[in-house]
Amino acid sequence: MTTLFDKTEDGGKDDVPSYYGHRERLRKRFLAGGGRDMPDYELLELLLTIALPRKDVKPLAKDLIKKFGTFADVVSAPLEELVAFPGVKENTAAVLKIVRECAVRLSWERLQNSDAPIINSYDLMVDYCRTAMAHQDIEEFRIIFLNAKLRVIGEESQQRGTVDHVYIHPREVIKSAMMKGASAIILVHNHPSGSVTPSKADIEITRKIKEAADAVSIRLFDHLVISKSDCFSFRDKGVIME
Repeated sequence: MTTLFDKTEDGGKDDVPSYYGHRERLRKRFLAGGGRDMPDYELLELLLTIALPRKDVKPLAKDLIKKFGTFADVVSAPLEELVAFPGVKENTAAVLKIVRECAVRLSWERLQNSDAPIINSYDLMVDYCRTAMAHQDIEEFRIIFLNAKLRVIGEESQQRGTVDHVYIHPREVIKSAMMKGASAIILVHNHPSGSVTPSKADIEITRKIKEAADAVSIRLFDHLVISKSDCFSFRDKGVIME
């Protein structure tokens, strides 16, 4: 059976490439240290060998880092931007997006499988939100659902908007929470601009959602605004009053 990784895009020959020794050294370094000592372009280079095993991918890895910024930025880049980049075709882009999805799922499972109330797992919460949303180039609004013991029971991506705005409907938020049987909720949205300071609109919609949630005995536990490097908690900053 042919798999994604059996099909290469370079149509290379069966002879050993001249750069095999360099690639083998990268592989051994990764296995020995888990990649922690490797710069972004080397880790990306090693990943690209899966899709392009018979091509020197070091120049491509460096070009991608130069274009998008970091390893995380590359695997999180929109699919259409990746396949439009010289040297990247659909199979290569698929490998990159698989890595990104693996990171999101791993982060989510660590959060969901925690036995502690969310207040004791907030680092996991922020890590998950940043992994899932911080690198997007448009705003997204998500809801994290909690049970009566404040443990995570699910999530929902409700809205995706533009580069600086997303429409949030309090009625839909409460409807989703009730359908999930949630006792509490955490709202999350990203700011692609990098600034996590909430806008007046962010504060106003949070107030409206809290009022709607209080009316049906659902606790609005927090509202997080995240970016690649920062996070604003309405709860910590006293914007949400119990």
